[in-house]
Amino acid sequence: MDLKIYSENDFPPYLPKLNSLFDELFSGGKGFRAKLTQAVSDAIGIPAATTHLLCQTIEFIHNSSLLHDDLVDRSSLRRGKTAAWLKYTPEYAVLAGDYLLARVMVNLSDYGNIQLIRQTSQAISDLLEGEWLQDDLVKRLEVTNEQIDRVHFLKTGSLFKWCLQAPFLAAEDYSPELHKTLARLGNILGLLLQRSDDLLDFNVRNNERKNIMGDLKAGYINSFTAYLFEGLDKAEIEKASQTFELEAFKQVVGQGRFIEKLKTFDAMNESLIVEYKMLTTTLEDVLRGKWPQLMETLRALPEPLYWRNV
Repeated sequence: MDLKIYSENDFPPYLPKLNSLFDELFSGGKGFRAKLTQAVSDAIGIPAATTHLLCQTIEFIHNSSLLHDDLVDRSSLRRGKTAAWLKYTPEYAVLAGDYLLARVMVNLSDYGNIQLIRQTSQAISDLLEGEWLQDDLVKRLEVTNEQIDRVHFLKTGSLFKWCLQAPFLAAEDYSPELHKTLARLGNILGLLLQRSDDLLDFNVRNNERKNIMGDLKAGYINSFTAYLFEGLDKAEIEKASQTFELEAFKQVVGQGRFIEKLKTFDAMNESLIVEYKMLTTTLEDVLRGKWPQLMETLRALPEPLYWRNV
């Protein structure tokens, strides 16, 4: 599926710089959110044109957030290429991100499903609220996992919720029980992905070879860092937070402690996976046994997301 529609309506040819920026931004991504949206849509029989619109919508929102995130975080690379704010100026990156969100609203308004428009607007609102909350946590050492989880629910969980709910909204299935269950499933998927991402920062299961220690260098205490810092005194936390070489960091917090904390962190997230699996059984009951392929797809999601074994 071509997730970018090259049309004069979405990406006008008289804006060549904008088209160039989007060409680079959309290439190289995994498109996981769009693939999830497509899997749900196909399973419940959504027409191909509508499925395409939904997949495009979530990719536009997600990539808009990447443009803004990279600027806020001053990240120099995105998908192995120079970040847009560096290549095209910060102002242009902001405008490009805003443009994507504007196109989302225009396209969905043309489609005309008010519940889908409302859910999409809520997802964007949640995403931006999460950005504000995350920014408040930067350069702070006293951060709890409850605070970080809230950021993850808003920034990542909101989009996964949308991926699961949007196809049902397009099908005009507005059952409160259904959408409550889908929302919790999406929140758990978002939490598992973000916690797994946070481990990559410590080179744990880092098959993607992402840069390590980036969060700490940026002054951000991620979920595993906060978990690791629990029980340390203030002096130890301050020293560790200023140690940006991985092996030296492990020495500060204790090699054995790092290993043990990783085991218990993994176990905590395994419990979250168990909750997710129980919720899929609830969902199956809500759907009265319909769409077994959908249930098979959903049940297969949490382990690869967390353990990075795909």
